[in-house]
Formats: sequence, C-alpha cells, structure tokens
Amino acid sequence: MARFRISLAYEGTDFVGWQRQPAGTSVQGLLEDALRELDARDVTVIAAGRTDAGVHALEQVAAFTLEREIAPETLVRALNVRLPATVRVVTAAVARADFHPQFDAVSKTYRYRLWNDAVLPPFERRYAWHVIGALDVNAMQQAAAVLLGSHDFAAFQAADSDAKTTEREIVQSDIRRLQPALLEYEITGNGFLRHMVRTIVGSLVDIGRGRCPPEWLHDVLSSRDRRQAGRTAPPHGLFLVRVNYQ
Repeated sequence: MARFRISLAYEGTDFVGWQRQPAGTSVQGLLEDALRELDARDVTVIAAGRTDAGVHALEQVAAFTLEREIAPETLVRALNVRLPATVRVVTAAVARADFHPQFDAVSKTYRYRLWNDAVLPPFERRYAWHVIGALDVNAMQQAAAVLLGSHDFAAFQAADSDAKTTEREIVQSDIRRLQPALLEYEITGNGFLRHMVRTIVGSLVDIGRGRCPPEWLHDVLSSRDRRQAGRTAPPHGLFLVRVNYQ
C-alpha cells in the first residue's frame, strides 16, 4: 500500500463544498468515486481544509492510501480522466505513511476578489463579489493590518461553528486595488474558522464604505461576538490559494 499526496484545483460554483454531503455534488465525493474505480474498493480522501459551497481552490492538498501500485504521474492522468473539467488534479507524489494534509500544514493562504464598479462583467460573476459604490482602500488596509498576530477570532466565525478553540495567528492580511475595478484581499494564517475570511471581508467592506472606522475591528475582536462584525461576504469571491508545509 502507498500513501499519496495530491494538489488539486477546482471551480466551486456547482459543488456543495469539499466535504461529501447526503445530497449534492462534492469535490471529496468526486475524488472518492474516481478512486473507487482505480483501486476497486472504497478510498477515503482527506483534505487540508473543508471549503464551503461555492468556494474555489487554486491549490487544495489531499491525501489517501491505495492498494494498487501506480506511478504518481499515471495517477494524475487516471484521476483527471474520471473527474469533471471543473476539478483538476495538478500534481501527485508518494507521501510518508502518516502524512496528514490538515494536521501537518503550517499555514494556509486565502484570497478574496471584489469587483468595485457599477457594472459586473459577466465573466467575473462567479469569481468576485460585486460591490457598488466608492471604497476607501487605505482605510480597509489599515483595518486589515489590525488582524496581524495572534487573536481570538470568535466574532468572525459562523454561528454553527464547532471549533474547539477560536484563537488563530495571522501573518499576512493585505488588501489592494489591482485594477480600477478589481480589489483583492489576501490572508495567511495557521488556521481559519468557518466563514472567518468571508466575515473579515464583509467587515472590511463596511469600513471601506465609511460605515465604521478602521479601529472598529479592535472592538469587534475584543467582543468575541459574531453580531458585532460585518456581514458574511458571498462564497464565490473566495479562493484557497495554497497550503504551506515545512
């Protein structure tokens, strides 16, 4: 038996998320169905993190064990033949027997895209949150910097989150305007709570619109109260960019 580590990319619009669900199409379900064909048995796939419905991934990391002998490059081809075009296995490698894509990860990077113009191009509708009206990017960046370091992010987690601890360390938190209409927020940390990035983005948009000053984020963090933060930004603007390992 061999343990494999793969990196994959997916367009999350039509999926219920990473995790297999009783109803709907999941990325995990598609991979496990493909691996069942290859290994003639049920194969469990573990990912570095569970992306929600509608969230995309540029580089998700997953692992599984196969009884069949197969070269990594052959595995990539065999899986992609069996997967829809919206999911692509990019790389595969033999991993150590105890490799765990979630617990061995030291950090993850997420990116959120905002389209800040009166008109949203149809080609951006699945990949950016359409925010109409002027945004103060300098104020948003001041607020984003407040999140650097170790904090309790309870105010930014989903109401139904089951996280055992809500403290996380953030080493990157930046927002910038790449084009006149396109803004990108990028954040790297040692872990993320459910809806954490999307709630941060919703809060930053409130600041950019002038509804709250940048220092308001200090108060939100201290409150540990989800009701004090901004709205949860829609999922389609969010991308898992990479998972970092030592």
